[in-house]
Amino acid sequence: MKLVVLGSGTSVPHPRRAASAFWLETASGTILLDAGADAAHRLAAENLPWAELDAIWISHFHLDHIGGLAPFLFGTKYAPQTQTRRKPLTITGPRGLGHVIESFDAAYDYGLLTQPFPVEVREVAAEEEFEILPRVTATTLSTPHTDESLALRLAGAHTFVYTADTGRHEPLTSFARDADFLITEASFRHTSPVPTHLTLAEALDVATQANARCTMLTHFYPEWDTLDVEGEARTLSNIVVLEARDGRRTGVT
Repeated sequence: MKLVVLGSGTSVPHPRRAASAFWLETASGTILLDAGADAAHRLAAENLPWAELDAIWISHFHLDHIGGLAPFLFGTKYAPQTQTRRKPLTITGPRGLGHVIESFDAAYDYGLLTQPFPVEVREVAAEEEFEILPRVTATTLSTPHTDESLALRLAGAHTFVYTADTGRHEPLTSFARDADFLITEASFRHTSPVPTHLTLAEALDVATQANARCTMLTHFYPEWDTLDVEGEARTLSNIVVLEARDGRRTGVT
């Protein structure tokens, strides 16, 4: 697997951190993990083959995670790069995803799902197992952020876990157990003003208890701007930690 960070930030406008989005390349195809508002242009800026994207995963319906989905589909509908595409695109997310897309569509009758290629919108429940790509099995876990929020675990050649936004939640430890690569939010350094986001210590506790081989921290609010994320993590833990930075590329082994 190969990972490209497209957006490591939040809903707060930031000059170096776009809203949440990650590109994951597997032997079976490619997945866009969340589609923050800037996702379409970030895909292009990183010279990724966005016109051949196989699957999109939406973790929940906050706009910094889904706000770029409609613009991406509006783009693929008319882009020269997609007019000869016939390979299907699957968009998967929590229950209610279809209604959200229909609501975007109805705002101006965009016809977002009328594409040159087939598009399937698939809704999944918590603790559901499904095939997100050929030979890549996905399972989900409900997390305490919004009513619909789901963490995602992928099992193929390697095990990959994406918590997306979450508060403290004991089942996350088991869900991420022995993951080869874990992406978890660490929104705040010391204190979270809300119970639906993690602090650095809480994020590291999940990763440590889960015995994840490598952990990437993401979803940084501006209080992190003057701090060394990886350095701060080393003061609390000796596990392997990477800071998500827009444009960062890494292998998942």
